[in-house]
Amino acid sequence: MYKKNFIVFSLLFLFIANLFAQSKPNIVIIVSDDHAFQTIGAYGNKLNASPNIDRIAKEGVVFNKAYVTNSICGPSRAVILTGKYSHKNGFKDNEHSFFDGSQNTFIKELGRAGYQTAWIGKWHLETKPQGFSFWKILPGQGQYYNPDFIGMDSSKNRMEGYATSLIEDEAENWLNSRDTSKPFCIVIGHKATHRTWIPDLGDLGRFDNIQFALPPNFYDNYNGRQAAAVQDMTIAKTLRMGYDLKMFENEQEESKEGTISRMTVQQRAAFDAYYQPIYKDLQQRKLTGNALTEWKFQRYMRDYMSTAVSLDRNIGRTLDYLDAHQLTQNTIVIYVSDQGFYMGEHGWFDKRWMYEESCRTPFLMRYPALIKPGTTNNEMVMNLDIAPTLLEAAGVPVPADMQGISILPLLKSNKVKGRQTIYYHYYENGEHAVSPHFGIRTKRYKLIRFYTRVNCWELYDLEKDPSEMNNLFGKKGYEKITQQLKKELNDLIRLYDDKDAAAILLQQ
Repeated sequence: MYKKNFIVFSLLFLFIANLFAQSKPNIVIIVSDDHAFQTIGAYGNKLNASPNIDRIAKEGVVFNKAYVTNSICGPSRAVILTGKYSHKNGFKDNEHSFFDGSQNTFIKELGRAGYQTAWIGKWHLETKPQGFSFWKILPGQGQYYNPDFIGMDSSKNRMEGYATSLIEDEAENWLNSRDTSKPFCIVIGHKATHRTWIPDLGDLGRFDNIQFALPPNFYDNYNGRQAAAVQDMTIAKTLRMGYDLKMFENEQEESKEGTISRMTVQQRAAFDAYYQPIYKDLQQRKLTGNALTEWKFQRYMRDYMSTAVSLDRNIGRTLDYLDAHQLTQNTIVIYVSDQGFYMGEHGWFDKRWMYEESCRTPFLMRYPALIKPGTTNNEMVMNLDIAPTLLEAAGVPVPADMQGISILPLLKSNKVKGRQTIYYHYYENGEHAVSPHFGIRTKRYKLIRFYTRVNCWELYDLEKDPSEMNNLFGKKGYEKITQQLKKELNDLIRLYDDKDAAAILLQQ
């Protein structure tokens, strides 16, 4: 009798556990690095380079006005985890910051609510992950070929293959081994499309027949924009022939690059077979001036886009996995980059700025239980909003100190309005000579205060000047809107308790 009752009780327990797991949505967050929204089909690109990301848009929602709080890799991830601005979570820049893993995160909240949680791939927060059921991460930026992975036991093991595919392999391994009686949340952190844009072997040359159009402001002279005038991130002057474009004078120079020297004999042979003929052709052309700059732009675009193809292919693998295991209907899928990126606009690569191409990020979400397929949302949302959104979706109370706002109401009703103003603050005063700055963006205007390297204000009318070429600050006729925006800026600085920004404004 006892044995029979035990079996009945066990079966009942499993049934209730599975019912609990099914009542809570599973969560898959795919975070890429430096993926420009301009290169994605769902945002208007015509090259068909992102069919799987576009699939998320077709089956869910694409946010056309998604922004980050601080356009640089590590700080963006910290914001996603904590739902708090950089000055509150402590990770302000990549040069001096270490993530305090003891602080609360949406992952810890989900764990306390019964979720299994994992982070696999690029972490880049300088400390070991805390609060996850499982993690396996790349050290630092990681490598594209034969990357090392750090495990929970602190072991470091090199895995042969291409990072983007290996990260997906490890994500699926964890999904296969999870406890199916519990809901799960997995963050898949990709290295792609971070500098130095080395494609998977099968993708080399994929865009060699494409002649990419120069952005209209490729030869920007930065007139009236002091901070832009002193930066060091142009394709013309900053992009390196060897490090970035793989144009090496000889094998010895090539071998000095760790990303290449770690390749297997077979990988390097395929790598050399592709890049060496390009180098020989370049030598014969003897290009100089604008002709050389535009050649560099084409090489940059081709390598970047080819690297992005592998990213998209492996996102497709994630979606296929969910389909194959009947997980699609009850799983939230979010695709987001840690920030935007420049594809030659203003003559630049990289990010950091509050200008649109940098602080605007791709952000797509699929959740069949709530989101109608093919939805487009034009309200302003932020990476800051991901944490409270997922907690609300999971039925978990949102901690009072999270500064983001759940976007679920935007998805439930088209009558709900999103943010009218967003606040941004970039701190790093080092690489690429981008001056620290903070500011606000409304639906029409953008006001920016630069400090430390350059001290100045900038004002843009995004309706008339979407490329942000004409700084209106101090010009006649804009006094009233400037004062209004300064008041809104002060209000948000107080709301988010940004004491650094408040102190800088007091100095003016």
